[in-house]
Amino acid sequence: MAQKHFLSLAFALCCFTPAGAFAGNATGPAALALAAIVGESAPLVHVQDKRLLAAYLNGYADAPHAKGERIAVKADAIDCRASNVDLTSHACTLTFGPRKVELSGRKAHELYATLIENGVAADGAAGTIHEAITALDCEVDAAEIAARAGGGARCAFKP
Repeated sequence: MAQKHFLSLAFALCCFTPAGAFAGNATGPAALALAAIVGESAPLVHVQDKRLLAAYLNGYADAPHAKGERIAVKADAIDCRASNVDLTSHACTLTFGPRKVELSGRKAHELYATLIENGVAADGAAGTIHEAITALDCEVDAAEIAARAGGGARCAFKP
């Protein structure tokens, strides 16, 4: 009898738990793109690190970097919106502590698409589709990127 209740509980947790309750993880090129795009707006990412992330996103794995360099990119929340009524409307709000950064147009669409690439599920109603995450925590390891072996970028987040 206990096994039957356990299976019922397991089914309920699996099938009826909100998607937002599970953490997301990304690695590889999708994680690198997410770190680079968010890092461009992140106030705690140094200018030299922003340049290095941009170089990586532009295909320059051999960009000069300090030995042992690791770049951390964090955001408290990211909320991107696209309209399925006004097809020209794209906007994102990035939250870094008390600071909010607003993106629109092409830059917002780039981040919106990158969230999708990283497996973030869409949510929408009333003509607007949202891609949103919280607690973004990315790390880019410059030596691993330079090795061109498929590693070096990892991100964790809550959908």
